[in-house]
Amino acid sequence: MSVLIAQVPTVWDVATNLSTYRAVLAETRPGDVVLFPEGLLSGYAEDLSPLDTLDPAEIRDAVDQAAALARERRAHVFCGSVLPEERGWSNAALHLSPDGPPHVYRKINLAMNERGRMTPGDRLETTSVHGVTAATQLCREIRFPEQWQYLAAAGARFLVYLTNAANPREPDGVWRSHLVSRAAENQRFVLSANIPDPAQHCPSMIVSPRGEVLAELPMGEKGLLRHTFDPDESGDWYLRQRRQDVISLTCHA
Repeated sequence: MSVLIAQVPTVWDVATNLSTYRAVLAETRPGDVVLFPEGLLSGYAEDLSPLDTLDPAEIRDAVDQAAALARERRAHVFCGSVLPEERGWSNAALHLSPDGPPHVYRKINLAMNERGRMTPGDRLETTSVHGVTAATQLCREIRFPEQWQYLAAAGARFLVYLTNAANPREPDGVWRSHLVSRAAENQRFVLSANIPDPAQHCPSMIVSPRGEVLAELPMGEKGLLRHTFDPDESGDWYLRQRRQDVISLTCHA
C-alpha cells in the first residue's frame, strides 16, 4: 500500500481546513491511503470554547465535500473532525472510502478537556482498506494499549493514529516511544499523523510490526510523507501467546 501522511495545521475555520484538505488531495495517486491529523475538518485545540459557535450544518457539509473529493481522487482518507450529535459533539476519525459511505470511529477515551463537553463513543471498530482490515485511534488513546491490542486481535492489519498533540507540558520522546510500543507489541504497522507546532510532542511517522521507524517527518514543520508498506508483514506470533486463561480483553458495545 502507498500511504501519504499530511502533517498540516488545523484551525477553527472550516473553509481554511477544507482548503488544506484539497491541497493535500491534489498530491495523491489513485489507491493512496491518506492520513490527516485529529480535528482536521472542524478544527481542534486544547481550548474547546469554539464548539459553542460551531455550525453543525457546516461540519456536515464539510464531511460531504471531503468524502466526494476522496471518491474523485480514488483515495482512502483518514481524517479527524468533531461531529454533531443529538446532544453536543463527538471527537471522531473518519475513513472516507472511494467505494462506500464514510466509516466513523468516535473516540471512546476522551481527554480531560473533552469530558463534559463531548459525547464519548461506545465501541471499538475496524474498517476495510483495499480488502485489508484496519482500525483507528485518536490522540490520548495512545495511553491505553489494551484498546490497540483488542483491535489487533479483532483482525486489524494496520493501525491509523490521528492526533493533535502539541502540549509543552509533555516530556520529549514519550509519545514517540508509545507509538513504537503499540506497533511492536501488536506486530502491526502504525501510521501516525499530527499537526506541526512548536510544542509538537508526537511525530507523524510510520512504524513497522517490528517496531522499526520506517519514515518520519521533522517535528514542528508542515510537510507530506509518502511511503509504501506491505500489511502482510503483520503477524500474530505474540498475540497467540497471550495467557487468556489469566487475563482477556472483551469489548462491550
